[in-house]
Amino acid sequence: MLQQRYIDREKSWLAFNARVLQEAGDVTVPLLDRMRFLGIFSNNLDEFFRVRFAAIRRLTLTGISGEKYFNGISSSQLLHDITEIVINQQAESLEILNDIEARLEKENIFTIDENDVTPDQELYLKDFFVQKVSPELVTIILNDLDHFPVLKDTSGYLAVKLVLNGLSDEIEKSSFNLRSLLKRSSKEKSPKNKKEILYAVIEIPKTINRFVVLPPEGEKQYVIMLDDVLRLNLDKIFDIFDYESVDAHMIKITRDAQLDIDSDLSKSMLEKIASSVKDRRIGEPVRFIYDQNIDKDTLDFFLTNMKIDATDSIIPGGKYHNRRDYMDFPNLGRFDLLYKTNTPLPLPGLSLDENIMKKIAAKDYLVSAPYQSYSYVIKFLREAALDPAVTSIKITLYRLAKNSRIISSLINAAKNGKKVTVQIELQARFDEASNIFYSEQMQMEGIELIFGVKGLKVHSKICVIERQEGNKIHRYGIISTGNFNESTAKVYTDVTLFTAHQKILKDVSKVFEFFEINYRIYNYQHIITSPHFTRNKFNKLINREISHAKEGRTTYMKLKMNSLSDIEMIDKLYEASNAGVNIQLEVRGICSLIPGIPGMSENIEAISIVDNYLEHSRIYIFGNAGDPEVYISSADMMTRNLDGRVEVTCPIYDEDIKRELIDNFDLGWQGNVKARLHSHLLDNKYRQRGNKPIFRAQLETYNYYKNMLNGEE
Repeated sequence: MLQQRYIDREKSWLAFNARVLQEAGDVTVPLLDRMRFLGIFSNNLDEFFRVRFAAIRRLTLTGISGEKYFNGISSSQLLHDITEIVINQQAESLEILNDIEARLEKENIFTIDENDVTPDQELYLKDFFVQKVSPELVTIILNDLDHFPVLKDTSGYLAVKLVLNGLSDEIEKSSFNLRSLLKRSSKEKSPKNKKEILYAVIEIPKTINRFVVLPPEGEKQYVIMLDDVLRLNLDKIFDIFDYESVDAHMIKITRDAQLDIDSDLSKSMLEKIASSVKDRRIGEPVRFIYDQNIDKDTLDFFLTNMKIDATDSIIPGGKYHNRRDYMDFPNLGRFDLLYKTNTPLPLPGLSLDENIMKKIAAKDYLVSAPYQSYSYVIKFLREAALDPAVTSIKITLYRLAKNSRIISSLINAAKNGKKVTVQIELQARFDEASNIFYSEQMQMEGIELIFGVKGLKVHSKICVIERQEGNKIHRYGIISTGNFNESTAKVYTDVTLFTAHQKILKDVSKVFEFFEINYRIYNYQHIITSPHFTRNKFNKLINREISHAKEGRTTYMKLKMNSLSDIEMIDKLYEASNAGVNIQLEVRGICSLIPGIPGMSENIEAISIVDNYLEHSRIYIFGNAGDPEVYISSADMMTRNLDGRVEVTCPIYDEDIKRELIDNFDLGWQGNVKARLHSHLLDNKYRQRGNKPIFRAQLETYNYYKNMLNGEE
């Protein structure tokens, strides 16, 4: 009998990223999209090490064993386990990359390196280097430095080893005293030939696309990595040295990304976050990846000087790192090697050519992105910016698009005399710098900014517009499961409610009052808010299902979220399962709950869908003895969302939208192509299809909304 009650969240997250890697390895996925999934896998892993691995490492360095935090495993053991898992995943990712490149060759797309270039290609790349690359290069000779340079974790580097013959005439004539350098570095000698050795580092420029597309030759297309362009031109980079040999191997550093907020009371929150983001670049190293073909003395030189030790994750890899760049692998005009793009659909009954607020006054509407167009959100804000009757706009912002149309709409509103209040989360991880930039821009335009609540991130996605109608103020609003971000709305599945339900929006307005006066706890009649009420309300909703089960009534829960890791919530779901409540879980990422265990969770099934879109919406459905209650939320069932953030969960009262959200969940639940089963084995087994026809949930969801639109016509 299984003794384990929970899955460690870190290992569960790594299992999620393994599902992303499965997509990269899936031969039924178009080749260029497989490349994109490799990039997503690598990018996810970078963030994991910068945040989660770094946090565990910090705990280890304090001497705290951490068993109570990590499901009975010590923090040091967990670091070891993580490193072992990641090494295996990295090896698998290299095999997948090799397979993709071999298949691309059959499509006449060749990824070559510096050893494969033809004479004509070499001439092209030599000129490309001189004209484009050389002016952008940062190259540092390391032996003679008093302080080793800080290597950024957003960049890739070539670790260079030069074995010198002697001093060239150019060096003898120069003011650069290399003889002194060599004396100080004399301990760095090859034991066989006693030649002088220099070490250097080249930062791979980020201002140039890492994938250099070469001129085609007939039907054949060629791509070479910028790293290999540098290797091809090492003779030009180090032409002042008389060297016997030179080699360059890629290394990559990942640093602790935790923000250490300055407690100086004289500084504004904006200043503190800006300073902390600047300091992040010199955070402690937590992961070092290197080309496993690097010479041992070169590796030792870098590990010693960068103070990388056993508490860090030291991972051997292939020739190339920073594979997150594969998200931007050039399409070379080969759209047949990409997923077909489905055009976002119009919303039935709501036109971008008419007054949206007037329509919302009569009926709630729901936008399901990316299946339906996110332009309705932009149109709603632009309309409010121009409407003379609109007096104020209040909105929460967490992550924003580059060149955000949300921001331009809010600035437009402020210029038209509206009172615009923006709660912007300065500590949205890895978006701090962007949010600081937008904050300064909005401040200049007279927008009132709120920088959150002490000790709480504001993760809710809400907007309220007040409009003078006769002698009354009428409210219109948006409540969403996703950020107000038109870029991510193209690839994240989220639902956004447009409503003029005055009682709901009165509650939402109280959330903004809480931002201003956060020592008061407000009462909400309709919405559910964290950190004060979400846990208690979810417990009550689950308890009601338990009571119905004990009474022999129809009872179920359908819960869709990104992550499920809160132990108290998991225990509550186990209790409901044991009472006979049927529970269906769609959990895209971390799932610390173990489903399907007799006597513990036998009435719980849990799946994860990883496909072309990122599943991001949070939909909570409670059977309620045949009269289901449906909620959308910004909150996952994670401790931070329940107790440590400002979140909003909204009830759905419109019967049509309620039915739509239940259908939305059920479409995902029927998935048998991209759906994996959560289990304690963390093996990501695909759901068995049996005799059932192929049902790809995201494609069928698009067809559902397409049919809904056709039904309106």
